[in-house]
Amino acid sequence: MPEIRDCPAPDPHPEGPTRYAVPDGAVDTHAHVIGLPPDYPLVADRSYTPPAAPAERYLAMLDGTGMANGVLIQVSVHGTDNRLMVETLRANRQRLRGIAVIPLGLPDAELAALKEAGVVGLRLNVLFGGGVGLDAVESYGALAREMGWHLQFLLDARELPPIAGRLSRLPVPLVFDHMGHMPTSAGLDHPGFEALLGLVADGNWVKLSGAFRDSVTGPPYADTIPFARALNDAAPERCLWGSDWPHVAAWDGPPRTRDLLDLMGDWVPDADRRRMVFVDNPRRLYGFG
Repeated sequence: MPEIRDCPAPDPHPEGPTRYAVPDGAVDTHAHVIGLPPDYPLVADRSYTPPAAPAERYLAMLDGTGMANGVLIQVSVHGTDNRLMVETLRANRQRLRGIAVIPLGLPDAELAALKEAGVVGLRLNVLFGGGVGLDAVESYGALAREMGWHLQFLLDARELPPIAGRLSRLPVPLVFDHMGHMPTSAGLDHPGFEALLGLVADGNWVKLSGAFRDSVTGPPYADTIPFARALNDAAPERCLWGSDWPHVAAWDGPPRTRDLLDLMGDWVPDADRRRMVFVDNPRRLYGFG
């Protein structure tokens, strides 16, 4: 069994960008709250052991970076135990939305409770232990349609070509994490990245996030710029930004959120398009007023 490594802690003083002003109404569409045992057990098949990332530190990160709203993603180390995320949503109903990880077959009352708390989608994760994979993706698609939710995918875009057609037939919007979570060394012309571009151009969504995960050159992650620009050109009205706080599994040291925000000045140089990514697009997808 592979070793479960401890993650380093995130930057304790998150700040906004230095290169531009975050527009009013901005949304961080990708972050996690994390609890620790015994109150919030960690799954045995996890890929890493994170430090605690409680709600108060998450909210301080939003405040420090100029984010009006946030979207919490159920973290893999808690498996399908969404309690901490749901508690945080309920305590911040106007400010937050959530993406849950659930088993199929939940009672209607539990699904309704998730929706009432602010859950707007389901995540399928094939990269980290504790996630839910693609075996039953059609069933999750049907459930998401019934609930008025979307599906979010954490996968490596290099694996997309044989399944892109299957995903394109799902009856709900799809959101792809971290620009496809593919190393930049694979190249813009990789069939997997071309498949991702096609899915996004055809009406699905992508998060311009995860620079420190996709980069092979390291800070300031300049090798990610062509990928972000290609995705933004494919669908400027369906690109989102996410901090990925608290930057779990950043083995070379967690990035500063300020630096990730500054990188957006290169990813999306046009201020009007950048406002779409930060404000207009996420407010539409996640149902913020």
